[in-house]
Amino acid sequence: MGVSILATANRGARRRRGRPLLWLGATAVVLAALWVAFGSAAMGYGHTGAAYAARVACSCRFVAGRSLEDCAKDKVGGMELVTLSEDVPGERVTARMLLVSDTARMKPGYGCVLDPWEA
Repeated sequence: MGVSILATANRGARRRRGRPLLWLGATAVVLAALWVAFGSAAMGYGHTGAAYAARVACSCRFVAGRSLEDCAKDKVGGMELVTLSEDVPGERVTARMLLVSDTARMKPGYGCVLDPWEA
């Protein structure tokens, strides 16, 4: 009688050990499906947000002459994921959002313009 109880407990322990791997696999499948369904849109929003933030921050920094920290306060709602960095000698600002980044630079006579996108 004692052996069968021990064997049953051992089988239950083996099942519980396999559950984290099952959950990990299921999570990976769900994340992959979400990426296939929404990845292109998310990257598009990322490019748009980064381009907008770079252009506005560059104008704020190099046309208006404000500090980058002060310009970062002007970000509109929903732009909390955007980070800004500047290259003062090159007069350019780079904005990063999600997995993408975009750069705007000061061009005399035109103001701040975005660098061309590379696909």
